[in-house]
Amino acid sequence: MLPKAITDTVENLRLAAQNMPKVWDGRTAILQMKNAGYKHWRQMEWMGFYFQFLCEKHFDGIVEMPGVKYGRTEFDAFREISWDFKAHAFNTTTHNVIANDAEAIANTLSDYGYYGLILAVGEVEYNDEERTFKKWHDQLKEGISQYELNRIKRGAMSRRRKTEFALSEIHFICLSSETLSQCSGSFQKGFRNADGSPRRAKVMINIAKIPDAALAATEDFYKETPHA
Repeated sequence: MLPKAITDTVENLRLAAQNMPKVWDGRTAILQMKNAGYKHWRQMEWMGFYFQFLCEKHFDGIVEMPGVKYGRTEFDAFREISWDFKAHAFNTTTHNVIANDAEAIANTLSDYGYYGLILAVGEVEYNDEERTFKKWHDQLKEGISQYELNRIKRGAMSRRRKTEFALSEIHFICLSSETLSQCSGSFQKGFRNADGSPRRAKVMINIAKIPDAALAATEDFYKETPHA
């Protein structure tokens, strides 16, 4: 059973989450981040960064943001335990969420007993065949990113951009070492950065395998969204 201090924090977060928008239009979200001076507005995967943007707004005063730092790895928030914010589309072929640095998660579990994940889940819509959303975003950025230039140089295919996200649920998950081991594996083991240095392993969580015991609370938006 979770300590009362953690369940109290979860309840405060759940209540605050009720005020988040239910439908995230990509253009509106990116412009909101840009106008607020949020440094990640240029990112292709805007959905996850927009959720972080919303969390920083709505959870202000409930948790400390950013959170605890281990070496170069920083968690998104801290209150009783370390928390990360993630968004995931359920209408995809995979249900894996890449969490934080494996060593940092092991350290925070050792220090606080649990690792917290605040997970927004919903349905996404994708860019049309003419890729008008991508063209709009590139124009707003006044050019394509270095990431995109590298992709073109490699000859890799461009991924379809998400254009809208209909929020269905926000799950508040508290993982112990035991429950984390039931739903996770490693990611990026053996991978190397552009400079040849090895990438640090990250934890990849299969959200379909998260044990019920780790689910502290859920805020349900499903009946309120137009995609219900």
